[in-house]
Amino acid sequence: MTVAPAYQVLAERIRDDIMSGQLRPGERLPTEPQLCEQSGLSRSTVREALRLLSSQHLIVTMRGVNGGSFVAEPDASALGETLSDGVGLLLASGAVTGEDFLEVRRMLEVPAAGLAAARREPHHLAELERAMFDPEQDDLARRIEAHAAFHLAVAAATGNSLLGLVVRPLYSLANREAVERVSPPPFWRAVDRDHRELLEAIRAQDVARAMELARAHIDNIRPAEQLAEVIAL
Repeated sequence: MTVAPAYQVLAERIRDDIMSGQLRPGERLPTEPQLCEQSGLSRSTVREALRLLSSQHLIVTMRGVNGGSFVAEPDASALGETLSDGVGLLLASGAVTGEDFLEVRRMLEVPAAGLAAARREPHHLAELERAMFDPEQDDLARRIEAHAAFHLAVAAATGNSLLGLVVRPLYSLANREAVERVSPPPFWRAVDRDHRELLEAIRAQDVARAMELARAHIDNIRPAEQLAEVIAL
């Protein structure tokens, strides 16, 4: 049985206190000397534990007279980056396949399209409109950016911030060279058509139609083998 290093044990204990709410966002952690006294560990071990927690975006450390380590405020972008990194590693290792990826998209995005149609506000429609692209004129970078922006805007229109956080990693993994190789112009014309039809269903608050279009859009994605190449880091 492998015994975890002391710094990991200490970091896990502090993490548990944060996740349970015993330590609240913005609250100051005990000082390094206090943590040394409480844990019986050396200063270097305590600092390594704090560095680990900082890398996980759970605490922030500030210098100066009023400095110290504090429980981090929730940061959706930082959490999204962490999720993206984890998904990317799973894809790169082969633990997650293109079909797994599509299956998750179906589970999340089809009901999300229905919720977006039911709950959308005028500013959500404006965001969706800004995410449109021209498949004939816009370059690849713009098309990839707009594709991600559209699906994130659909998630935002549901009014569920957690959904937006979970969906974000699905649109931050594209390998642009692979996309260009397996996604010729007809592919992008089809994506543009699907996006515009889904926007109109959401605008009309047609829940059933929005879900039907979202499902068809995902099912029309390139074969899973090609998709795995596109999204692999």
